[in-house]
Amino acid sequence: MGCQVPAQNWLRSGWMTAVLVMVGSSLLYPVLWSLLWQLHGTITGGYISGSHSLALINCPNEEIAREIARGLLEKRLAASVNMMPKSSSLYIWKGEIEESSEVLLMVKTRTVKLHELSGYIRLVHPFEAPDLMTVPIDQENVDYSKYIEEVTVRT
Repeated sequence: MGCQVPAQNWLRSGWMTAVLVMVGSSLLYPVLWSLLWQLHGTITGGYISGSHSLALINCPNEEIAREIARGLLEKRLAASVNMMPKSSSLYIWKGEIEESSEVLLMVKTRTVKLHELSGYIRLVHPFEAPDLMTVPIDQENVDYSKYIEEVTVRT
């Protein structure tokens, strides 16, 4: 009987350790990947597919688009933002077909910044459900990759 108690305590501490490692790993995942990408880029001079992303955000007008773009740059959530001229948008909203004119932002950023970028957009965007889509960048100019890394680091 004396042998079973230590085994149960060991099992409990083993499960607790496993849970703590899993939780810690999931919280540190973006940070660890960012460090890995920086290390890889430093050693090889290359770009790892998916380490940067393109975010597409529709805005109701140029003034709001410009304010959002400046905010993203000031907070170092983006390295560069392109504002595409007004375009017509057709969509279904609350069961009705709607048509409006919008300005598209094309945002270049690090993939690890997307969660923070998304939170910022939800906070400042006037739409009830902001149109934010992201696409990982498969191939990128190495010099431009370095530029995104340098610019999006918080000072």
